Amino acid sequence: MLARSEALLQSVLAIAIQAGEHLRRFYQQSAEVNVQLKADNTPVTEADLFVSQFLTQQLSQLTPNIPVLSEENCHIPFSERQQWQQYWLIDPLDGTQQFIDRTDQFAILIALVQQHRPTLGIIHAPILQRSFYAMQGYGAYQQSPQSTQRLSRQAPNWHQPLKIAIGSSYSQQKVRSILPENFACEFLVYGSSGLKSTLVATGECDCYVRLGNTGEWDTAAAEIILSEMGGKIFDSQFQPLTYNQRHSLINPDFVMVAQGQRDWQKVFRFYSRPTLK
Repeated sequence: MLARSEALLQSVLAIAIQAGEHLRRFYQQSAEVNVQLKADNTPVTEADLFVSQFLTQQLSQLTPNIPVLSEENCHIPFSERQQWQQYWLIDPLDGTQQFIDRTDQFAILIALVQQHRPTLGIIHAPILQRSFYAMQGYGAYQQSPQSTQRLSRQAPNWHQPLKIAIGSSYSQQKVRSILPENFACEFLVYGSSGLKSTLVATGECDCYVRLGNTGEWDTAAAEIILSEMGGKIFDSQFQPLTYNQRHSLINPDFVMVAQGQRDWQKVFRFYSRPTLK
């Protein structure tokens, strides 16, 4: 069974890399990107839509009996979704704004969710030429053109300032508001949600804090990668995130950490936020 699962992982990784080449082509074609706004006022490009269709087709061919849920096609009714025992959850271009701004900090995210938990995940950054992947019981890995390395549990130096990945400099004040007064920390502003999670996985940051809306497709791949190396993701109640258990596919506020053993309730003091239905 593990051999079959490993073969599936490698097949999906190959699909992610192919999709990355499509993104690379769009990225290098022109400095001008055709941008539209979705209903939630977030940007979408031709590259988002093309790669979403490509991934959906490829995954459907690979596993015909497993449905695909993409950020760019996420309007499937919950009455239908709640019947799914497993499904692919994808973000074809995580970091659309970074793609538009040409920072290179964007990625493709693919996760297999089974019984509401991610069991396989891939984060592929085509311009940075780095892939991160994991499967339940298999471990987590980082791959570049030069090598493949297993990711291991990070052991931060708690006597040093906490290194926190955030999405923008404007987030610093919000994040400080949930930390103890005069708490020693350093902030690193970085691109896509998926890539910020890889900073945690590699030990470049101790945690990634997100206070604001993200989709379930933004966290599923990261969750299994961190889980396989001893990390975790928790919400403002210090509970795990859920997948496909609500009408809404929007995540609550969350923190990703590579060191799951620390008592993070002594670090973060969340304010209350309305529960998403």
